[in-house]
This record gives sequence, structure tokens and C-alpha cells, in this order.
Amino acid sequence: MTGDTTGGTTGSHAPRRSDATRAAILDAAKERFAADGYERATVRAIARDAGIDPSMVMRYYGSKEGLFAAVIDVELDFPDLSEIDPDRLGVVLVTHFLELWEADTVLRTLLRVGVTNESGSDRLRQVFGTQLVPAARAFVPDPADAERRAALVASQVLGMALVRYVLRFGPAADMSRDDVVAWLAPTVQRYITAEAP
Repeated sequence: MTGDTTGGTTGSHAPRRSDATRAAILDAAKERFAADGYERATVRAIARDAGIDPSMVMRYYGSKEGLFAAVIDVELDFPDLSEIDPDRLGVVLVTHFLELWEADTVLRTLLRVGVTNESGSDRLRQVFGTQLVPAARAFVPDPADAERRAALVASQVLGMALVRYVLRFGPAADMSRDDVVAWLAPTVQRYITAEAP
């Protein structure tokens, strides 16, 4: 009877420890990749930050590349754009991107690493290509032009993210969220809904 209880307890706790270890590794990796970039971040430093042995990182993720792939598995999680007034699309998108950048280090990590690492840049292109392009397609005057317009939107939101959250360029970093939205939203709106020049 006692043996059954112990076995059940052990079985129920093992997945929780495993999940907690994975989460600790991912959290440490996000911070380390964001701070050091892909090349300088090491498995040893990530393990130290997570408070575990480096062998555990390898056990769960196989390699630094495998860990990085898990870190940059990101969704843009757009709101339901079908419910949005098309004239407010710029405001909604810029606000959403600012919330994403501020809520999680993953996009900042992806941006920082994406400019120096091919895996990061591939993933960044994939995220925006598979998630932003379809969102833009629903609103652009000519759906065939959605990729170009989405690229223009990306130039605005990624450019602001780079100077505000990665480089921390003073004027951009110090602006309030409302000010950033006020400046960027009309441009994003024009890129998506205005007639082509």
C-alpha cells in the first residue's frame, strides 16, 4: 500500500520537475542570448544562470543550436483583425508589437541574434513571412502586394524595436508608448491600406 502511494507520488512529481527544469533553462537562455548574442552565449553560462549542471541543458535540448531553436519559437499572436476598424489598423498593430517587445525577451533576443546569426535571421523572416503577411493580406488594396507591404511594416516595427529595446537609443527608448504609437501608426497604416504610389 505504502509502495503504491510512493510510486504514485514519484510519478506525479517527475514531470513537474522536468517541466520546471526545462522552463528554468529556457528562461536563462532567453536572457543570456539577449544579453550576449548567439555566438558569445555558452551552454555553461546558461546552465549556471539556471542553477543546473550543463549536462542537463544537453539532455533536454541536445545542443546550443537546439536550445536556441526552442528559445526563438515565437508567435506574434495577433488579435482578431476581422473585428478591427480598418482605419485603426496602424494603431492596433503598433500597440500590439510594443506589447510583445515589452512582455517577453524572446522577440528582443530574436532581433539581436537575427542581425548576426543566420539561424536567427531565417527564423525572423519566417515569423514575419508566415504571420505578418497573411495579416496584411486581409487589408491591402491588392493582395498580391501583401509581401512588399508587410516588409515595409516590418521595417518600422523592427527598426523601432532595435533602437528602443536592443540599442536603447536615448530618444527612442525614452518615448512613452503613446508617443511611439502616435508617430509610427500613421506610417504603418499607410503601408498597409493606402494606394500604391
